[in-house]
Amino acid sequence: MEMIISKDNARIKNAKKLYKKKYRTSSYLIEGRHLYEEALKAGVSFKQVFVTEKFADLADATLVSEDVMKFLSDAETPQGIIAEVVMPTIAAQDFSKLLILENVQDPGNVGTMIRTADAAGFSAVVLTDGSADIYSAKVLRTMQGAHFHLPVFQESDPLAFYNKLKASGITVIATTLSDQSIDYRTLSTYDKFALIMGNEGAGILPETAQAADILAHINMPGQAESLNVAIAAGILMFSLTD
Repeated sequence: MEMIISKDNARIKNAKKLYKKKYRTSSYLIEGRHLYEEALKAGVSFKQVFVTEKFADLADATLVSEDVMKFLSDAETPQGIIAEVVMPTIAAQDFSKLLILENVQDPGNVGTMIRTADAAGFSAVVLTDGSADIYSAKVLRTMQGAHFHLPVFQESDPLAFYNKLKASGITVIATTLSDQSIDYRTLSTYDKFALIMGNEGAGILPETAQAADILAHINMPGQAESLNVAIAAGILMFSLTD
């Protein structure tokens, strides 16, 4: 197997560009053996796979030097395998348990909530345009392959999307602390629902509060002013699916 030893190799330079959203049109990069194996199990399509000698036995992989792998990697300690994966096409489906992230900007929070939604048995995750980039390296590392298990997609007009959900019989639950919100422990069981989590600092949009069927909050008997949005989402997701 011939080895790529130059950082100026066209394939390497073009692949590295995929860390930037503006260059991603149909594919993105994943790094590490775990994500690679999760992608394999999910049956996703690979455009190319770069490996060091540690993984030289992988079929159809391109061997690169350690220096080239360090150049291509976004991690402090490269794991020896980086794959270019084809972005999925999300077909219209009858989603019954939706998590909606409205302008959630921290990549760690976004990745954690998608991973938790997967664990809680949600049908899909929707991100508004103001949320963190799902295909950024940090979100991908935090998701740990959860996006291979459930659809994750963006909505550019969230209010129109919420109204569409309501028209299709889905109960829209938005999280906020207000005079109109209720303790999440008093929520009923819903066959179809969408849970909206808002921005880390500003919360949900005022228009979202008006559009939602139900406003809910988590009571905090301690002195903390608020919960991390990913922690709050985990509590609510498992409560709603219990």
